[in-house]
Amino acid sequence: MTAIEQLPETADIDAIMYKLYVIDKVKKGREAVEKGDTISAEDLKGEIESW
Repeated sequence: MTAIEQLPETADIDAIMYKLYVIDKVKKGREAVEKGDTISAEDLKGEIESW
């Protein structure tokens, strides 16, 4: 069953687009991890504090 098929029949275009967006972000995140393209938790905390 595909992600779109899992949505309720009453899902509108916004719900469909959001589902596709999340799937794309998860896919890109997994690819980044496989490439080793990540940062440490400490570096992330530093970035957040700079906001």
